[in-house]
Amino acid sequence: MSRTPAPTAAAAPDPAQARARLRATLIGGLAVALWSALALLTVLSGQVPPFQLTAMCLAIGGAAGAALSALRGGDPLAALRQRPAALALGIGGIFGYHFFYFTALRNAPAAEAGLIAYLWPLLIVLFSGLLPGERLRAAHLAGAATALAGAALIISQGGTLRFAPEHAAGFAAAGACALIWSGYSVLSRVAGHVPTDAVTGFCLAGAALSALCHLALERTVWPQDAVQWAATVGLGLGPLGLAFHAWDVGVKRGDIQLLGVAAYAAPLASTLALAAAGLAELTPRLLLAAALIAGGAALAAMGSRRR
Repeated sequence: MSRTPAPTAAAAPDPAQARARLRATLIGGLAVALWSALALLTVLSGQVPPFQLTAMCLAIGGAAGAALSALRGGDPLAALRQRPAALALGIGGIFGYHFFYFTALRNAPAAEAGLIAYLWPLLIVLFSGLLPGERLRAAHLAGAATALAGAALIISQGGTLRFAPEHAAGFAAAGACALIWSGYSVLSRVAGHVPTDAVTGFCLAGAALSALCHLALERTVWPQDAVQWAATVGLGLGPLGLAFHAWDVGVKRGDIQLLGVAAYAAPLASTLALAAAGLAELTPRLLLAAALIAGGAALAAMGSRRR
């Protein structure tokens, strides 16, 4: 009589892969930390128009990336030599997000437009379920929704949100923001063969396109003093420079669902940074928002641990 073979035990997780995934997730979290300084540095940069500021900062970030590549013995121009699909994804993500974000703010109230644009972390969590090797769990969805509620408290500033029909064009542009950045983040996972150094080229191309938008739509205003120049350089080196490189590493090799939920900490940290600088007021609403965002991140982390 033949015997039925005993079931084999499931393969144990590879500790090296787990450590690499955690390291990439932490690097992606660095991007969220850098984006937390975006509001404060933007305020300190003065009255520079948005497209001009974006062009300047992306140029600084791209130049810094090229310089680091050269110091490592690499070819800085290699960042620009990518396949058309990779260029379209990277330039479309970095420049496209900023273009539609500023378009939204020109055509809709800032609070409502900002909240719609900041649906991108939730969309990242949703879209990640379509990626090979990823599994979307209920805890991820619950965490993203909870964190979104916390972000809404901050973005709305405690007021009543009113989505009036006359601002439909601005709301549509804000929706495009959310789709573009979430799509860029998730598709970057699929384009994992594209090196992170390519982000340097995306930044430089985005700077050129932003400069064209500035020349067509805005009046040039330069930073007026050392503080404003320092803030502009800080924006270019951090939130609009290193942050994009760190995010690329995180979404390609880290826990993309957890990063999506963690991104909702950025508006909270931005408000806290403004309060620390005396430019915003700490309120009980902020404490509630902090609890919601932290709780959402904890739920998402529970979902990721079940892997």
